[in-house]
Amino acid sequence: MAGYIEDRWLKKRPNPKTGQRERTALWGVGKRYKVTGIPGVRARSFDKAGDAKAWLAKAEHEASQGEFLDPRRGRMLLAAYIDDEWLPARTDLPPTRDTVAGRLGHIRDLLGAQSLNAIRVPQLRLFLKELQQRIGPSTVHEVWGYLSSILQAAVDDDRIRKNPCKAKSIKLPTIPPRAVQPWTKDRIRTVRAAIPERFRVMVDVGVGAGLRQSEVFGLAVEDIDEVGEMLHVRRQVKKVGAKLVFDLPKGRKTRSVPVPAYLLQRLRSHLKACPAKKVTLPWGDPAPAATEKEAKERAARTFELIFTGPQGGACRRDSWNGRYWKPALSAAGVIPPPESVRRGSRTELKYAEARSDGFHVLRHTFASVQLHAREPVVAVSNWLGHADPSITLRIYAHMMPEADGRGRRAMQDWFAADS
Repeated sequence: MAGYIEDRWLKKRPNPKTGQRERTALWGVGKRYKVTGIPGVRARSFDKAGDAKAWLAKAEHEASQGEFLDPRRGRMLLAAYIDDEWLPARTDLPPTRDTVAGRLGHIRDLLGAQSLNAIRVPQLRLFLKELQQRIGPSTVHEVWGYLSSILQAAVDDDRIRKNPCKAKSIKLPTIPPRAVQPWTKDRIRTVRAAIPERFRVMVDVGVGAGLRQSEVFGLAVEDIDEVGEMLHVRRQVKKVGAKLVFDLPKGRKTRSVPVPAYLLQRLRSHLKACPAKKVTLPWGDPAPAATEKEAKERAARTFELIFTGPQGGACRRDSWNGRYWKPALSAAGVIPPPESVRRGSRTELKYAEARSDGFHVLRHTFASVQLHAREPVVAVSNWLGHADPSITLRIYAHMMPEADGRGRRAMQDWFAADS
């Protein structure tokens, strides 16, 4: 059935006696001309007959090509689309949910009150300008990625015709290169000596195997492979809200790292002096399960952890760093001495921020030693647990040794073979 225009104010058939079309009960109410009868297209009303005819022709053509998009579906506010349609369809893990919520906060603040079909390239340029006044380049890229994902979903849901984030005229800010710096052996020794003895081997594991701090906290006796001289990285201890859980390492991938016999000996000595303790935590998410599948996935698991807190539980990153790591940095002269801060009736020590000298710097040192020894980038990337070797190169390329002429000699031999 073809589409047609209905006059809502006048009856379709003339009065037989007068020959005139009589008024309907809707006379003077709402828009007069209603376009309807196009398969798969919602009816739409107009004030003028000319506008109704133009829209009818356009809608019939697009419907026949399978390209019709009802503009009314794009009137939904961006904030409402995020909350009602985009977010409920995601299956983020708890820590990711927190990150996503923070990034979406910027989108809601600056664009949330706009309808989906009102977000065009000019609006996005202003959005980027305001966003860069709030956050750094790396976070701008993250927020932009979420916005593009949301608008692409709106395209797929037939709410807007195209994703304006893909416009070539929009330029994101340049992300400054990360010039991470490894520590010297002397600095590592000095900081290690300032840490309580029961935690010193953590430093050795960070440097000797390149584990993340959360992975060191999750290291269990069963992960030590004496025969193969390996450490198996199978889990981490992370905080979800105020609770600790076990979970897979970052990137949801386990790995095995070759380690020197010296590190294995230090681990043996540590376990003899400080025996491992069994720790039980939920897996992945501490929230109550809504289904049997979730209950099975989140069921508590027990591991004999090599490193535990003073009360025998898993280590908490924030408290461990505040009680042991930063005091060691201060004692070693890496950061200034702490300031005394009054909090109510108590006096606390406040240490300076040490982002570039966090526990993660031990991992940078591991990568530096491996790359300087000319280990293949692909192998180092696997040991670090990176998703792709390009990540390793982007972070650590400046640590790789300069070319030493081996390529020149290889080319010389290649040409010499023809002479």
